[in-house]
Amino acid sequence: MTRAPARARTLVASALSVTVLLITAACVAYERDVPRALPQGVSEPPAATSPSPSATASSSAVTGRSTPVLNDEQLRAALITEADLGPPWAAAEGPALWRDGTLKATADDGDCRRLLEVLYTEEPFGVPAGPRASVALDDTAEGAQLREQIGAHGPKEAERALEWLRTLPERCARFRAQTARSGAQDVEVTELPLPDTAGDARAALRVTLTGGAPDAAPARLTVDLAAILVGEDAIVLTNGGFGEVRAEVTQAMAQLGADRLAEVARQGRLRV
Repeated sequence: MTRAPARARTLVASALSVTVLLITAACVAYERDVPRALPQGVSEPPAATSPSPSATASSSAVTGRSTPVLNDEQLRAALITEADLGPPWAAAEGPALWRDGTLKATADDGDCRRLLEVLYTEEPFGVPAGPRASVALDDTAEGAQLREQIGAHGPKEAERALEWLRTLPERCARFRAQTARSGAQDVEVTELPLPDTAGDARAALRVTLTGGAPDAAPARLTVDLAAILVGEDAIVLTNGGFGEVRAEVTQAMAQLGADRLAEVARQGRLRV
């Protein structure tokens, strides 16, 4: 019997993983009002420690929150994992090389220049005011990297950031960017729809950069950026690479990440 090439087997496994992701995200969204256990492999978050009055006042003043922020361990419990994605995804060994090579760029227009900065820093809401947690996962078949960050942000500032992101498919639909290492890039920005049940508010973009050094063949980098509010916490997801970047992976992880963060926050409140 002739064996399928390893590449073909990997692509089939990847396609099956995406199908499972979509089914899982749909089920989670359907059951989001039903109390449920934390996902397999994630321990129940510990009770939030009671902050001193001065610490609570300081946190509320910075973030506008009426309750203390989730602690580091709770935020880590809310992160997605390679087990959620399945093969060929695995824990990343380091930042993707294209971050400095292509995303470290500038543009003439102020909004488009700010977008490039946000893609590079992965901070559309700014620096979190308090604890934060992050994870990076690699698609070993396509070379894509998915990163998730969770942190607390002031609700008014976060809403303004989402409103600004929603304007970019029109303001920065197409523009020219200049990188330090990869030459000029033609940039295209489009809206990336997210499930309506992913968090309390959301915005997402798909950004493609095409270009390269004058003596090299043009390369195309695709980066999905999703920003999601869950209560008074925020999730930032990026999914990018020079190979195939699956929008359905970004969408499924946006849904799963939002529901997991909401569940961790709910259990944390019950234990306070």
